[in-house]
Amino acid sequence: MTQRTRVKICGLRSAEHVHAAVAAGADALGFVFYPPSPRAITPDAAAELVALVPPFVQTVGLVVNPDPAELQQWVQTSGVDMLQFHGDETPEFCAQVCQQMSQRIGLPFFKAIRMKPGLDLEAELPQWHAARGILLDAWHPDLPGGTGEQFDWANVPERWRSRIILAGGLTPNNVGQAIRTVQPYAVDVSGGVEAQKGVKDTARIQAFLAAVRQEDNRHDRQ
Repeated sequence: MTQRTRVKICGLRSAEHVHAAVAAGADALGFVFYPPSPRAITPDAAAELVALVPPFVQTVGLVVNPDPAELQQWVQTSGVDMLQFHGDETPEFCAQVCQQMSQRIGLPFFKAIRMKPGLDLEAELPQWHAARGILLDAWHPDLPGGTGEQFDWANVPERWRSRIILAGGLTPNNVGQAIRTVQPYAVDVSGGVEAQKGVKDTARIQAFLAAVRQEDNRHDRQ
């Protein structure tokens, strides 16, 4: 039996959609701590939603080039389990600030890499050995993420795919093909399950999770 594909629903802002994502089988829930984003949420509001999340579902705080002191306050207030760095942070910065927040073992994190044309992933990925995983997203010259755009999945090196969280333009209609092509550890969706920018849609969340499971089951039957 193949390993099932994990799913993260990102940009959640309401109790209704937290419950919907959990009920549909999401493995992780993302909360955006980046004020310019239409999906942004305050750490206090996130804390109320994190309190609704049952055991074994991870909560993730998405940040973009954060100030370390401010980041520590966000984590303490919201209670998220791990961080997603989605800006121009260096490997040293991410590892250092996460270690400072939890001296015993370090707060886990993963890093988003935007697939800029010409990027050499084989050269880029080894330096992120401290990250729990690597999220690959579409590149946009003006936006750090959440573009709804797709990149060429063929550019994902095969030997790294077990650590890859695939994002960028995923929807209930194309996530099956994405999994079939890349075979990532996990997929991450935000805009692809929204009724409008920043507002999730329960039916689309359910359809996305169903499409992932359908592809996993199809692969098992082969």
